[in-house]
Order: sequence, then structure tokens, then C-alpha cells
Amino acid sequence: MAKSPKPSRRVSVAPMMDWTDRHCRYFHRLISSHTWLYTEMVTTGALLNGDVPRHLDFDGFEHPVALQLGGSEPQDLAQAARLGEQWGYDEINLNCGCPSERVQRGAFGACLMAEPALVADGVKAMRDAVDVPVTVKHRIGIDDVESFAFVEDFVGKVADAGCATFIVHARNAILKGLSPKQNREIPPLRYEYAYRLKQSFPHLEIIVNGGVTTLDQIEAHLQHLDGVMLGREAYHNPYVLAGVDARFYTADAPVKSRIEIEDGLIEYAARQVEGGQYLGAITRHALGLYRGVPGARGWRRVLSEPKRLKSGVGAFEEARSQLRAAAFAEANLEHAGDAGAETPLAAA
Repeated sequence: MAKSPKPSRRVSVAPMMDWTDRHCRYFHRLISSHTWLYTEMVTTGALLNGDVPRHLDFDGFEHPVALQLGGSEPQDLAQAARLGEQWGYDEINLNCGCPSERVQRGAFGACLMAEPALVADGVKAMRDAVDVPVTVKHRIGIDDVESFAFVEDFVGKVADAGCATFIVHARNAILKGLSPKQNREIPPLRYEYAYRLKQSFPHLEIIVNGGVTTLDQIEAHLQHLDGVMLGREAYHNPYVLAGVDARFYTADAPVKSRIEIEDGLIEYAARQVEGGQYLGAITRHALGLYRGVPGARGWRRVLSEPKRLKSGVGAFEEARSQLRAAAFAEANLEHAGDAGAETPLAAA
């Protein structure tokens, strides 16, 4: 039986350290069936010398899902990529964008942009080792190197090694003097560099990342590029993904409500807790689900307090009571305003 085709990478959620673990990805998949999902960065050393199942296990429900690797030695990258393919990942992505000092000490991440030949060797080694796509996520420059020619040269050399998909975080990486958080905020966004890369390499798949927070912004970028990768907005305001399938993948299924998504999360959490997982490891990724909805603060508070989480998935019902109470209070206020009366909330 032929495999069903994977959706395109028109919309994806970025790999984010300490955030996009398997529980986060399952939750995001409950919201959108087509958005591409990425693991946290996994170093080649962690895979070749550590607990492989702990790093690579995932639920089949997460597909399409990509494994992001951190490393620079072609032989190690090939071996790690082979493990990723064996575990069932749909794509192997090489991190050439992380600016953290720990990553720099390992001689990979954003500092690899200064060594396109080494990146090309790594890409070739991985492509020779696996049949799934090998992609690269990178910045547009490092430190004070801001010329378009720099990133154009990098992409050209790596593309010659067989990479057909580039995810462009449209900021420079400042390797000294800025924290990873500052590197996501201080270097200016230059989306035009991503657009120019697509013009220079029309045959390549060019995806932009950085500063995107709305579906309208995604729509605007897709006028110039093949895809858009959402970062922290998808984590802090995950319901933004709810409109992706219909708008960018012409899916017929209706947009899920927050309560439907939460129901799916409860079913997943119940299975995980029964298997010994701590509920808070799951709920921490969903705290933004009701962002902007009355009662959201109370809902978040319940699902982030260890004492309440000890009750298991029953904590969700307590959290929902916060939403109901807020909705009830709001309805009473509206009714009181319409009636011109001062109706005590407790009397209703």
C-alpha cells in the first residue's frame, strides 16, 4: 500500500528547546492536522552516546514530524539521521541557527554558517544515509556580517550538496554578547533576505521564520515564499493554529473549538498518567489554550499548581470550573446592564 502524501511545509512550528517535546507536539497536532511539527534540537552526541528512546520516542499521531539535529561531524550526523529515519521521522533538519554559548562550544548551531563547506559535507552524508528529506534551518548572518551575499553563498553551497529546503530565521545571530532570548528580539528582522533567496534559488523550498504571530502575516509571506514557521506565538497562543488547516491547506473539517481540543488533551493525558507520566509535564504546554478567554487565568492556575495536579486528569474539571464561573459572571454583568439593574452575581 502506498503511503499517503505528506502535507506541504506551508505552515510549521519551530523547534524550541525545552518546549517542543512529544507532549507539546501531540497537543499542537490536536489543534492542526497539517502543520509540520519539529522536535527540540537533539545533539548527535546525545543520540550516539545516550538514551535513544528517551530522545526519539514519539506518538504516530504527531506526523508529519521532523527531527532536528545539532552537530557538525558528517559521520556522526549520518549515524544520527539514520536513527531518526529508523524511528519514523518524516524529515531530518540540521540546526545552523542556534546562537547559545553551549552550542557554540560544541562547534555547531549558528557558528556553522561560517563553514558552509562543512555543512555541505554534513548534508551530503545525511542524504547518503537516509531516504527522508534533509533540511537546514539557519540565520541570515552572524555577528556584524550583514550582507545578503553571505547567506546567498551559504545557501548556494549547501544546496549543491543536495539540500532542497531551507528554513530562514530572518535575523543575524550575534554569537558574543547576546543571550539566546536577546538573539530572538534584538537583531532586526530582514524578511526581504528570505524573499531574495527565493528569487535567487526559485527551485528551492524557502521557508521564513521569525516574528510571525498571525495568520494574516503568514498569508502575506506566502505571496513570496513556500512556507512560514511559527515560533513562540504557537506556544504561548496555541489556538492560532486552529485556523491553519482550512486557510492554508483547504481542509474541509470545521475549526475545532477549544473545548474539543481540551477533550483530546484529557484523553491523551489520561493514557500518559496511567503509564506513570507526571500530569504537569503535559499541561505546561497547554496553558495558553484559553488565552484571551474569560477565566483563562484561573484555568492556567489550576493546571500549573503541583498540589492540584496530583488529582490526575480530574484537575481539568476543576480548571474548567474557572472558565464556567467567569462566563457566568460575564453573562450576569451583561444582563444587569441590559436590565438597568444591579443584580448581585451570587443571586443568580
